[in-house]
Amino acid sequence: MTSASVRVLPSDKTLGAEIQGVDLRHLNDEDFAAIYKAWLDRSVILMRGQQLTDQDLIAFSRRLGDLDWAPIQETGRRFVEGLPEIYVVSNVIEKGEPIGSLGAGEAAWHTDMSYLEDPPKASMLYALEIPAAGGNTYFTGMYRAYEALPAETKRRIEGLRIKHDGTYNSGGYVRQGVTAVDDPVTSPGVYHPLVCTHPETGRRMLYLGRRRNAYIGGLPLAESEALLDELWTHASAERFAWHNVWKVGDVVLWDNRCTMHRRDPFDANDRRVMHRTQIKGSAPLAA
Repeated sequence: MTSASVRVLPSDKTLGAEIQGVDLRHLNDEDFAAIYKAWLDRSVILMRGQQLTDQDLIAFSRRLGDLDWAPIQETGRRFVEGLPEIYVVSNVIEKGEPIGSLGAGEAAWHTDMSYLEDPPKASMLYALEIPAAGGNTYFTGMYRAYEALPAETKRRIEGLRIKHDGTYNSGGYVRQGVTAVDDPVTSPGVYHPLVCTHPETGRRMLYLGRRRNAYIGGLPLAESEALLDELWTHASAERFAWHNVWKVGDVVLWDNRCTMHRRDPFDANDRRVMHRTQIKGSAPLAA
């Protein structure tokens, strides 16, 4: 699907594209279809210069599917009164309380909420305030990571299932209502195929989720750890990654099924405020 007004500029990496000529508040069906196709083709898309209210962000997100409610903050409350779909990612403290989650530190490679039976289809971040330096977001493509594996490794991992730990979020905080368990074999989590087929593109991909407390079912722990270390070293290689240096007004939409992402740390004295939405998955991932 093409559109006269939508311009797709693919990155020189294995994923990522900038979409130009769009105002996400005013998209006809043809323009939306072109954006959706670019997103499936490139896994991550960037749309700069947007001027969105929270309601605008929610309305565009809903064109992709039903929305998840934002996870509960570490303090036990939600962020945006009356808009449970909005998750605030921020280091800002106001009146002694954080206005968002995940602070100013580094966020390790992860896939959003892979510990669920039906993980989210997509996530979207909208930049409202950015620090002077740092806080960049990196994405790695799990199609290409799988395709580039040696044939012997592909045979070895075919049919294996990996447990995705539900204890910690990407900032290293224990999730609301969860008791920390640091034994990968017994920690809470959900098993998914280690190699999955994307439900819309049909392409094969690695599905690693998060490294902490991950465990490959049926293997001795030492063997599981060694294999996971090997796969993570491979999948997080720079050659599979693209990153965004944020500008105010940026919207980045990523396919949560076939990418992982991480964040650089930044000066905690600088303000960083991002609003995020999350689109529900349509079916559990299958091998």
